[in-house]
Amino acid sequence: MLRLLTAGESHGKALIAVLEGVPAGLEITVEEIQVEMGRRRLGYGRGPRQRFEVDELTLVGGVRHGRTLGSPIAIEIGNTEWVRSDKWHDEMSPAPGATASPLTQVRPGHADLAGMQKYGFSDARDVLERASARETAARVAAGAIAKKLLSHLGVEILSHVIQMGSARVPGTVPRPVMADLAAIDDSPVRCADAVAAEAMVTEIKAAAKDGDSLGGVVEVLAYGVPIGLGSHVHWDRKIDALLAQALMSIQAVKGVEIGDGFEVAGRRGSDAHDAIRWNAATSSYERLSALAGGVEGGITNGEVLVARAAMKPLATLNVPTLETVDTATKESAVSFKERTDVTAVPAMGVVAETMVALVLADEAQRKFGGDSVAEFVRNAEAAARAVADQAG
Repeated sequence: MLRLLTAGESHGKALIAVLEGVPAGLEITVEEIQVEMGRRRLGYGRGPRQRFEVDELTLVGGVRHGRTLGSPIAIEIGNTEWVRSDKWHDEMSPAPGATASPLTQVRPGHADLAGMQKYGFSDARDVLERASARETAARVAAGAIAKKLLSHLGVEILSHVIQMGSARVPGTVPRPVMADLAAIDDSPVRCADAVAAEAMVTEIKAAAKDGDSLGGVVEVLAYGVPIGLGSHVHWDRKIDALLAQALMSIQAVKGVEIGDGFEVAGRRGSDAHDAIRWNAATSSYERLSALAGGVEGGITNGEVLVARAAMKPLATLNVPTLETVDTATKESAVSFKERTDVTAVPAMGVVAETMVALVLADEAQRKFGGDSVAEFVRNAEAAARAVADQAG
């Protein structure tokens, strides 16, 4: 099974991702990972930091001659700002005795105050540097490997923005497919619907003018997901529960749904479930809708997997107005500004793809196993034949 650990701080020397459980023989290159890293930087409303904090990627271990070895994969993502600026050498030095002015004006909506109280810190930077969404760069790097592994099973994953502020893609618009991914990434807000995208850009411009921020909702779609990932037998084996936890772990995400979860809650049962029929042409069962998002009873059912994540407006504003307190003096203050975006929803979609990929790859390894990619694929093909045989 896959296990991801990340380390490093936002303005530190580097981020580290360690991905354990990837079978041997998976072809992967720095260039492939960098493509995914570049997608994380997309989106109208991103701040200037995205232009100068280039992701410098190094495969430290677990890959030889472009192929995984079956051992843990270690990835280093260097911070070019560390190289260019002595400021962060002083602020983030790991050396004993290093000093920096403590940051005591905590920011509402961030981990600053709660983290200081939990760990007994007197400097908010001890919390905020790790709590920063910069950490997701390490996740995306690992997720690129998970996506490559899933591609051997025919699984493909995309995300698109369906809401930004009050601008939303109408429910009548068809869901995009993998052939639409390039166009989605070319959209300034990573939205598959041009009309809604234009409205989203207008919302971002208005928020930017006021020095404010915007949240939104992304939808992640996974095509080709095998039947039988996850399980109904234990609460912590349910695939929808695992997906919800993974998506909720993304910084600033405050809501997750699988399929049309929140919308169907307001329907009657007769109109809230996916009818099933036998398709004689393909000799398989199929659902007539995707209300359940490709998951029933905690198990993937072979239909398109649908998950959505709602991101709150960023708490750091370009024109700070949120009232806070200085933890040293206890005096009222206004939340300080550390560089920020107007919105990071389009980029969050790429991170959400990563988290879905990691969950699916982990569960695929749990179900199919295999020390090598060839064995993993053989086992998956055998499982698919067994499902087909059982269907008759």
